[in-house]
Amino acid sequence: MTTTGTNPTARRPRTRYDESMYALMNRREGAALYATTRQRRAVVVAHVLLTVASLAAEFSAFATATVWLVFLPLVLMIPWCIATGVLNAATRGLLELRTRVLDERQLAERDRVRALAHRLTTYVLLCAVAGAIVIGELGGLTVGGAVLPVLISAFVVHWLMPLWVAGMTAQDEPADETDE
Repeated sequence: MTTTGTNPTARRPRTRYDESMYALMNRREGAALYATTRQRRAVVVAHVLLTVASLAAEFSAFATATVWLVFLPLVLMIPWCIATGVLNAATRGLLELRTRVLDERQLAERDRVRALAHRLTTYVLLCAVAGAIVIGELGGLTVGGAVLPVLISAFVVHWLMPLWVAGMTAQDEPADETDE
């Protein structure tokens, strides 16, 4: 369907960029890294841990004025980017490709993943708020100095949760009949 106009649901034609991104997201060379549910979940866990380590290093550097901690996220960026690429390949670019490149099944899956991810993010933010209240009330501590790190963490979790959920819930590829 190549119609364009005022209808917001009309599909626009694919561009060369769309085609190249589709080809990139559907390459199969690294399929062994995410072929099973266990492998995909391990990559998601590694991605989460790399993200948390990077944020913790930045916050620690900010709080303690330890200069070398500022550079730790730069070192962690290479494995983080690799894990991101593996997750994008495992989901075949579900969250990275433009709408016009995806078929109806993929669009439904992307919507399902985003809805679940944002629901989970809401729970994470709710727990953060409850934790801040408990720390402030029961611990007698001022929570004001933690506002910036909490806001940054909430943003990062909200940004990456759809990718993590997609990686955790991606289905195994069907076995080829020629492999048997």
